[in-house]
Amino acid sequence: MPQTKPPLDLRKLRKQIRQQRRALSPRQQTLATRRLGKKLVCSPLFQRSRHIAFYLPNDGEIDPTPIMEETWKRGKSCYLPVLTPLGQKLLFVRFEKGDELVLNKFKIPEPNPLKHQCRQAWALDLVITPLVAFDNTGGRLGMGGGYYDRSFAFLKQKRAQKPSLLGVAHAFQERQELPRQTWDIPLDAIFTD
Repeated sequence: MPQTKPPLDLRKLRKQIRQQRRALSPRQQTLATRRLGKKLVCSPLFQRSRHIAFYLPNDGEIDPTPIMEETWKRGKSCYLPVLTPLGQKLLFVRFEKGDELVLNKFKIPEPNPLKHQCRQAWALDLVITPLVAFDNTGGRLGMGGGYYDRSFAFLKQKRAQKPSLLGVAHAFQERQELPRQTWDIPLDAIFTD
């Protein structure tokens, strides 16, 4: 009788990878960020994009903020995710260096959507997404809230061409295969350190 693999315990996997990320020294994080940034800014995906959503690192996530600096230098627009009042989807608020940030319910800094220009998710060119784990088929394991999946559910329609979803992570966050749910929105590309 063939053996079947036991189901992946996603809570355990999230905990394990988050611990690994937090265990990285500041020097290791800085080196990883530099290596990631060099690759990403040279990619055609980045170069052809004008409106790019980022995230602010939390919980040991790889830091995309140096890429934001390069984005501004090239005259492109940066956006940050903001939880909607009901907390089901994300808004994307334009962000400039020095803009005031406030903590959301998860203690993650975000710009005030009442003070800055918002952009609809479908009007972005590129979205750099945080993740806990990924696989080589575009599978993404987030923190479990489903914010990115709900915000980009429209990408399941064949007509939707953008934005491109780009996962960024430390290489050790890759897994051979992640389970997929019907609501999961796959990544178009993944960049690691």
